[in-house]
Amino acid sequence: MARPKSATHDLKRDQILDVAAECFARLSFPAASMNHIAQACGTSKARLYHYYESKEAILFDLLDRYTQRLLALIGEAEGRAQRKNLSEREALNELVRAFLAEYESSATRHVALVSDTKFLGEVQRELILDRQRDVVAAFTRFIKRAYPERVTPANQAALAMMLFGMINWTFTWLRPGGPMSYAGFAEEVVAVIEGGLAGRRP
Repeated sequence: MARPKSATHDLKRDQILDVAAECFARLSFPAASMNHIAQACGTSKARLYHYYESKEAILFDLLDRYTQRLLALIGEAEGRAQRKNLSEREALNELVRAFLAEYESSATRHVALVSDTKFLGEVQRELILDRQRDVVAAFTRFIKRAYPERVTPANQAALAMMLFGMINWTFTWLRPGGPMSYAGFAEEVVAVIEGGLAGRRP
């Protein structure tokens, strides 16, 4: 009979994922090993294998949970907009703020998402890529609803990717404790969106 999981099983997995994400970001996924991760966790490699069979399994669990979290943020933003009776533009602004708040605490996970998805097996990779596409599609819907007079079938993809271009690479330069906070940067992004999309196209 299989031994039941301990009450701290998931908590330990969360800790492993935190440490693994840091290792992948610092060393790169190809260079990081199970031994590196075990040492950084302060445990043995044998103990690490109790939770994950390989570093690829760790990477998939990391990205699986993170992409589900990003999709949950979209649902939470939609629910918040309905409860607060926000305008479509305010709803988009709230979504931007929510994502940047998440990025602040998940920088190493985001590095793995943009850099290491390609190392997954085909089935797992497609699942993560499909969720990324779902995130992009949701942002596109928010933008279309917020600026229906500005967004067209021809430019909607470009506008969505322009927004992601502003927020998706903050892990490369925006540091907690620096002169610009994530919350402050979110307001700058909101101002650029409102100033650019609300005006008439030249």
